[in-house]
Amino acid sequence: MSQHGPIVVIANERDGTLARALDSAGLSPIIDALWARAPGVVERAVPSAVIMTEAASAADQRMMEKIAQAITSSLLYTPVLARIGIGVLEGMPGALPLAADASSERIVARLRAALRVRALHISVTDQARLLTGADPAPPDLQEGDPLEDATVLVTGRGRSYPGLTMAVGERVGAIGALSVETAASYLNARDVDGVVIGEGFGPPTLAAFLTALVEDARFRDLPVALLPEPPPAIDISPLANLERLAGTPREVVAGLLPLVRQHALAARLRRRLASIKADGLIDSRTGLFTMAGFLADLTRAIEEAQGRAAGLSLARFSFPPALDRRVSLDAARLISRLVRSIDFGCQTSDGSILVAFSATALRHAHVFARRIASVLRHTTLAPVGDAGGQVDASVTLATLKPTDTVETLVARVCEPEPVALV
Repeated sequence: MSQHGPIVVIANERDGTLARALDSAGLSPIIDALWARAPGVVERAVPSAVIMTEAASAADQRMMEKIAQAITSSLLYTPVLARIGIGVLEGMPGALPLAADASSERIVARLRAALRVRALHISVTDQARLLTGADPAPPDLQEGDPLEDATVLVTGRGRSYPGLTMAVGERVGAIGALSVETAASYLNARDVDGVVIGEGFGPPTLAAFLTALVEDARFRDLPVALLPEPPPAIDISPLANLERLAGTPREVVAGLLPLVRQHALAARLRRRLASIKADGLIDSRTGLFTMAGFLADLTRAIEEAQGRAAGLSLARFSFPPALDRRVSLDAARLISRLVRSIDFGCQTSDGSILVAFSATALRHAHVFARRIASVLRHTTLAPVGDAGGQVDASVTLATLKPTDTVETLVARVCEPEPVALV
């Protein structure tokens, strides 16, 4: 894995076991730095990652701001790993937590997961350079907190479940599940950036859920906050970002959020990479086409359908005008996963979503549209302040006529308020 920089380990006493583990994993070179000299070392080394394994004294706290400034001055994502309870997480909220008793192997696993995000950031930058022939700056990591787009699944049956769901919902999009079966279905159907597993599940149920996470490569880097003790028979080491967390619901969520932020950043970068490879015709926020990309594909689809006398239907999913931005974005991403490979869509300036059903007659388009609307109703994030709310999409359908153009077809699903085709 190309790191593009050394690993800086900040501690007043060298951890030989960790150094050997990092070296054995090929994560080198390693630079040891004392707390008092850490800001200068980080600034000069331009590291690929920073690990804080030792408690910072009260006098060292003023170093935190300098270290944070040195890290954020890098144009590339630079993960910081810090042991929980050493006074770092308060001064550096983006630091990825490590359990106080985390083994060297556990630290290496979490570092590898973080470096995969850094490598993705480098890949996005390289692809942009190749396609433009220029030397662009890396995608701006300050374009908005990735937590604004993040979704966390909360599952459990214990007394802490309502509090956990509320605490999660105060910071990110929250999905609640009272059973592991429901939780598993959400994991398969949704873009989830973290999971909180509360109390209330018996050991066999908990073991089955954790086993499913361990055995699915899609979830190897998924942040997981585990409140109950894991069953001894389950090896949770493949889940690099699983952490045993305790305390109040807000403390549990605070401990998980740095890992959720990193996962959401990785998702943002993957969408950006897909957009770059599609010459900017894919919206990096939603995974749907941009309006320009949608109109280009719709023009082609209309020409092909009229030339072969084939079917083509267009649907518009519109939402309440005051719909929260996060909910609107969630709906768009859900639709991008629900449509068939031959279908395509875009989100318009008013938040509505257009979906073209290729080679589809109107009666079949009705069926597909109803299914999508039903999924949106039951799985879209609830509006802010409405924990039990649902989002009902209004659906308008039109089928292609022999004399239709892009403008006339779109106009029929957008009446009485047309959408600007820009």
